[in-house]
Amino acid sequence: MACQLPIEHGLPLGRFSRAELHRLVIERGVTDASATTIWRWLSEDAIKPWQTRSWLFVRDKNFAEKAHRVLDLYARVFDGKRLCPDELVISADEKSQLQALHRRHPSLAPGPGRALRREFDYRRGGTLAYLAAWDVHHARIYGRCEEKTGIEPFGRLVEQVMSQEPYTSARRVFWIVDHGSSHNGQASIDRLQSQWPNLRLIHLPIHASWLNQIEIYFSILQRKALTPNDFTDLSALQARITTFEEHYRQIARPFDWTFTRADLDRILAKISQHKPGLVLAA
Repeated sequence: MACQLPIEHGLPLGRFSRAELHRLVIERGVTDASATTIWRWLSEDAIKPWQTRSWLFVRDKNFAEKAHRVLDLYARVFDGKRLCPDELVISADEKSQLQALHRRHPSLAPGPGRALRREFDYRRGGTLAYLAAWDVHHARIYGRCEEKTGIEPFGRLVEQVMSQEPYTSARRVFWIVDHGSSHNGQASIDRLQSQWPNLRLIHLPIHASWLNQIEIYFSILQRKALTPNDFTDLSALQARITTFEEHYRQIARPFDWTFTRADLDRILAKISQHKPGLVLAA
């Protein structure tokens, strides 16, 4: 029973707790063991039905091939050849729907034995989008705030980067992006590469944002600058984003990326063995 979903037993639950599992086996007459005994049995077999883990099915038949290409670029390799010094790698994406939430009462600073106190109630001040590009090997960050995401806002980010050195005169500049509508499909490749002849747009596999290094920067931005969310309006939110970007630019170092194509292959092989007949990715 612990290895079945509650819905299979007609229960309106997303997962079992220890108490709910105990109640079910008592009702079904499976055992009269106590909840503690059942927990001990589960513990001995490392079964934890109350825990969940996110899981994604691979929807891209060329997942490994596309992921390998990105991982090779992080290692400064493309098509089996080492990149030249004037070949650069950019990781780019957007953070949409960033809200400005103005707290109705000021936050109280932390003190001895007291954490920072933040008012729950807030006023909504609107939303904006933040687009950013990260130079993987030189730790340069370029960003801009826009009203919303889209082809034109992303095009302005590309122009912001590609119109300055060293990108303008680089031999090739590889842009790693996901399948967002702003830069999806062959149309985006044709559009951007016709405008910038030395640009090469590289799409990640579907469901592979975890391979996009710009997501690391977005995580840092969120933790360091945007949490807690307390901004009087969109101007204050935009000012925080841009000033943090400038602050980070002074201290940035390339991310210590150690995940290789060999690591990916091991994960894919392990998951495919775990679910025969399916090719999965964590």
